[in-house]
Amino acid sequence: MRTKKLLIIIAILLMMSAAYAQETNKQKFKKLEWLVGKWIRTNPEAGQAGYETWNKVTDLKLSGKGVTLKGKETIFLEHLEFIVKGKDIFYSVLVTGEKLPTYFKLTALSANGFTCENPKHDFPKKITYQRNGKKVKATISGNGQSMDYNFVAED
Repeated sequence: MRTKKLLIIIAILLMMSAAYAQETNKQKFKKLEWLVGKWIRTNPEAGQAGYETWNKVTDLKLSGKGVTLKGKETIFLEHLEFIVKGKDIFYSVLVTGEKLPTYFKLTALSANGFTCENPKHDFPKKITYQRNGKKVKATISGNGQSMDYNFVAED
C-alpha cells in the first residue's frame, strides 16, 4: 500500500514538472512582442509600397494588418492576428473579400522569429518571419513556390 502511494506521488510530481517545463502561451506571446509597431516593406513590386502594423491587444492576442498601396490607393489588405485556439497559438489571416480567416498553427518560435503552418491550405502552407535587428524577412512558401517580403522597422 505504501509503495502504491509513493508511486502515485512520484507520477503526480513528474506530470507537474513536465507541465512547468513547457513554455506557457503567455511566455510564447512575450517572444512575439517584437512584432509590435510598423514595418515598411523594402522590396515591393515596381510602383507599389507596402507595410505591416502590429499591436498588442492583450497578453494573449496580437492584431495587425498588411497593406499594399499603388500610389495612395490600397490594392491589397489583410487583417492579421496571433490568437489562442484551444491549447495552441495560431496566426490568423483574413484577406479583404474573404468571409473566413485562414489559420496557420505556430510550429516554431525563437526570440528572433517564428514559423506557422497550415498543410491543408493551397498557398501558402508555411509562413516564416526572421528578425535581424530592425529588419524582418517574411517568407511564404508551399507547393514548390516561395516569396520573400523584406521589412524594416519604422522609427
